[in-house]
Amino acid sequence: MTKEELKQRTKQFALRIIQLVEDLPNSRTGNTIGYQLIRSGTSVAANYRASCRAKSNADFFSKINTVEEECDESLFWLEMTLETNIIKKERIDPLVREANELTAIFTASGKTAKQNQKK
Repeated sequence: MTKEELKQRTKQFALRIIQLVEDLPNSRTGNTIGYQLIRSGTSVAANYRASCRAKSNADFFSKINTVEEECDESLFWLEMTLETNIIKKERIDPLVREANELTAIFTASGKTAKQNQKK
């Protein structure tokens, strides 16, 4: 997957998160989870774009670790959405899969960046 394809993929993830949050109930739980989810979910795309403009290997490593953390946090909030039953499981499952895949991609990328720092 190219850098541009991954930029597009993370942007689509952010857009899908926004759509999901718009469908959450207007309740204290829905609003709280929605706020956290929209923050972390959109941060994945924004921080990945920033990592693509990193000025050094160390800068890239730092930025890509932030992307990984935001993916994992998004996954946490998606799990909370599932476990509180505020929206149907079928609506969330594709986003959970995507969050898991993106987390794996950025974890691997961070490990590679760390190895490249040592060289």
